[in-house]
Amino acid sequence: MSPKKCIFGCEGKLNLFALPKEERIRQQWIQYLFSDQRPPKATVYVCSRHFSEDSFVNKAQYDAGFSARLLLKDGALPFIHGDVEESKAAASPVLLPLTRFRNTACQTDPEPKVSVATQFCHYMVSVGTQTSYSPSTRCAATQLSYNTLKQHVRSKATQASVSHCNVGTVTTQSETGIQPGVRPAKRPRLEMKEEEEEEGEEPEEETDLPEASDQYDPICEPYEPDESSSEPPDSREAEATPSHYNDPKYIVFESCLRDLFLTCPVCGLSCEVRRGRMGTFVYFSQLCPSCDYSRKWESQPVAGSTPLGNLQMSAAIYFTGGSFSQVEKVCRAMNLQVFQSDTFRRHARMFLEPAINHKWKRDQQVRMERLRGEGSVAVGGRMRADLLGHCGKLGSYTLMHLNSSSVIDIQLIQSAGVSGSSHVETEALRRGLDLLQVNRLSVDHIVTDRRTRVQKYLRERNVRHYYNIQHLEKGLSRKLKKLAKSKECLLVRRWLPSIRNHVYWSATTSTSAPEKVAKWKSLVNHIQNVHTHDDPLFPTCAHPNRVSVDPSKWFQPDSVALHKLKKLLLNKRILTDVGKLSHDHQASSLERFHRLVRHFAPKNVAFPFIGVLCRLYLAAMHFNEDAERHKERSSEVTAKPQQSEPKPKYVSELMKLLFEEVFKEPSTYVDELKRIPVPDDLRPV
Repeated sequence: MSPKKCIFGCEGKLNLFALPKEERIRQQWIQYLFSDQRPPKATVYVCSRHFSEDSFVNKAQYDAGFSARLLLKDGALPFIHGDVEESKAAASPVLLPLTRFRNTACQTDPEPKVSVATQFCHYMVSVGTQTSYSPSTRCAATQLSYNTLKQHVRSKATQASVSHCNVGTVTTQSETGIQPGVRPAKRPRLEMKEEEEEEGEEPEEETDLPEASDQYDPICEPYEPDESSSEPPDSREAEATPSHYNDPKYIVFESCLRDLFLTCPVCGLSCEVRRGRMGTFVYFSQLCPSCDYSRKWESQPVAGSTPLGNLQMSAAIYFTGGSFSQVEKVCRAMNLQVFQSDTFRRHARMFLEPAINHKWKRDQQVRMERLRGEGSVAVGGRMRADLLGHCGKLGSYTLMHLNSSSVIDIQLIQSAGVSGSSHVETEALRRGLDLLQVNRLSVDHIVTDRRTRVQKYLRERNVRHYYNIQHLEKGLSRKLKKLAKSKECLLVRRWLPSIRNHVYWSATTSTSAPEKVAKWKSLVNHIQNVHTHDDPLFPTCAHPNRVSVDPSKWFQPDSVALHKLKKLLLNKRILTDVGKLSHDHQASSLERFHRLVRHFAPKNVAFPFIGVLCRLYLAAMHFNEDAERHKERSSEVTAKPQQSEPKPKYVSELMKLLFEEVFKEPSTYVDELKRIPVPDDLRPV
């Protein structure tokens, strides 16, 4: 099948018109085109170049880019025969009686407030200051026809060309920037969203008409580029620029959006409106059946096939440790449109988790390089087990720099990958210390809980090891509470707070293990109101001598309560552990970090292995940022306290990394994430 061509052989992107169906008009076309010759049997097409400019219904809309093709008026005839340029040079314009013009003012004169349709007229390049009926001049462009605008024109001081009129005009280049006789370039069709109003401005129905220029859009506000952006976001393939993910977002009702597209901004008639949705993304297609005006409005930028709003919502939920199921319930409750969980998991797998892993590894290297300059470091280690739905499948081990209370490393171990769940802590500790050794980070000593396997492993590795005071105090308190429940040991409950304090005091005020043990043993004499001791390392109590006025608070010698309490406090395991308590650094920050992990990776939710690891990384980034902020606040004296918590910096950095790097080229970051060894899942027997 041969392509359609103009009968005169015209080339280029043209609008072709076949012979009309009405017999009378059809015969006039044939007579004009072929004269006395016999017309061909094939379908005859005539292009738009062979018609006068006022032969079309929507010439102005077509020139402005609001219509896809030209539409002929009823009864329009081609008047240019043969070569277009030669015929136009010989053609004379059809003049209209002067009584048909409403020349009440010139377009270049100052105008009062006019309607949108009148602004559209001023936008057209047919604005001029001199009017001539000389056959040697031609119209550079035409205005909207009077029939199109007469329904809603509100300005009385506007010229409008009448149908069947081809008035030659001379337009000065200084006013419009267009040379006479040169057809202006078409404006691109509005395929993307219209520009939003500036924040704080109120929309007005009528505005003062600005000076005509080639940048003025008659439908929407002229584009004002942001200082951080050099190009307007007009392309269909949206770039993930900072202006997108930092833009404010709003909740908009669909009925309010639909009202914006019901009426054609050109002719004022009703339009056909279609809506499409993809998660939080919505678009409206507007088509005017009267003048063929069309546009497509989109609620958010789209890169490829991914609406950026959907991706940013997934990122906001994941990066802040939120639960998609909970957010989905909130959205469903208020009928707020949102994507499904499969989309959230796809975003996490393809973009979010690779970004989290990359940022953690990068920050970890920076932190280790900084600590390497400090020499040997004191670290604390603690395991968090019973993850993934209380099944004991996974265990995480955290190494923390005790001087700065910042997380250095996190290891996630699956119990099936080692000899058993009892070996998970030792294996995770080994991997963490190996990582520090690879990065040339020397460990002075380590503070952990009282684990026999850990103690044995560190002794074999020749690492100085101390116990966390809090772990010993909690274990001892549980035994004392159980002892205080018996009837003959009710006095133990009264001394319980003092015994707890004595654990911390004995460790933190001593520098050697024998001194810690001597101070701890002095407690047995102290509770009997005896304040001198046989051990030369601690001969007397440190408190001043006081005369007791309540003898009932002291333990009596040879009593059942004293015997049971003494047996518990002077236990061989307790004395050994007291000698190994840390006197310098404590691992209480690890306890606070594990409480934070409950928010990012709760135990009652089952996450995959990579999901748990990335959420642990997020918790570590959050904790480290809080530690740095607390250190800065403690070093500064502020007269006015801060009213609200600042936005987490790591979330902003992750957003920037996601949209500016990972989203554009995800394969590199996905490959980096795949290098993490993932053990096989435990299968039920």
